[in-house]
Amino acid sequence: MKKWKIFGVVFLVINLFIGYRFYSKIYNPVVIDPNGKYLYIATGSSFQDVVSGLKESNFITDDTSFEKLADIKKYKNNVKPGRYRIDKGMSNNDLVNLLRSGVQEEVNITFNNSRTKEKAAGLICRNLEADSAIFLNLLKDSDLCKANGFTTENIGTLLIPNTYKFYWNTNAEQVYNRMLREFKVFWNENRLQKAKNIGLSPQEVSVLASIVISETSKKKDAPIIAGVYLNRLKRGIPFQADPTLVFAKGDFSIRRVLDEDKEVDSPYNTYKYPGIPPGPIYISPASYLDHVLNYKKHDYIFFCAKEDFSGYSNFAKTNAEHNRNARKYRRALNKRGIKR
Repeated sequence: MKKWKIFGVVFLVINLFIGYRFYSKIYNPVVIDPNGKYLYIATGSSFQDVVSGLKESNFITDDTSFEKLADIKKYKNNVKPGRYRIDKGMSNNDLVNLLRSGVQEEVNITFNNSRTKEKAAGLICRNLEADSAIFLNLLKDSDLCKANGFTTENIGTLLIPNTYKFYWNTNAEQVYNRMLREFKVFWNENRLQKAKNIGLSPQEVSVLASIVISETSKKKDAPIIAGVYLNRLKRGIPFQADPTLVFAKGDFSIRRVLDEDKEVDSPYNTYKYPGIPPGPIYISPASYLDHVLNYKKHDYIFFCAKEDFSGYSNFAKTNAEHNRNARKYRRALNKRGIKR
């Protein structure tokens, strides 16, 4: 009888030990010294890809215990792609529950200061799983453009710079659809009515805004410059906007436009072709779209950068007044040795 009691105690101790080991492998911290904060699981990843990613980032050191728990919790065949935040002190149980849930942290995507849709596409997709080349091809798809009210020339107006939240595993098609939704949100009834009041489509407002932002970074001057261009548009006077020539030539290092530049054969040459160009020369932020929609009403027909290089402009109602302003600016350029 005594032997059976001893055997029973030994058996209990062994089971308690096994139970403790099992418990510790499930609930004790395994993320001790991680290399980074996030685990990225690409679309189409296998369970072994997940394990490899966890080991490479030093999120786990004992893959066997993780795999056993993942099998018990039926995660092995339920891998969900995404970007998961892994915190120090997490246990195997925490890891499996997190990855099985599919609850991931969103990524903040900010894009601005983009001259072209190519650069904007790269910025948007830079921190996403989405392929920027595929996204750019969607922007260049003529049938898709037409179906959504754009052309391949003005499709850049679809992109409204801002900070957007995306899930990391968003694909190119989903990025496109999100941008389309954001475009429709921005162009609410109020803005659409304002565009209608000045006789422009949303795309044309954006193209005009792209010229305005290329002319000035000064918020005070932007609505006034927008008013100059709208005055010229109403009177049938070509815009004669130097930034459109820079865009047409594709040389953004140009600081001084010369007469020879005005001969470039391009629909973006607003010295040769009147009206609004076929597409944006800059991906305009929302604030500049609003500068156009809320343009300043005045009688100015001309403007020229101030000779003090402050970034502000001199405005004029007559050609004679404008020529005087232009001469002052040219002399300032010459004095600084800016020839190109």
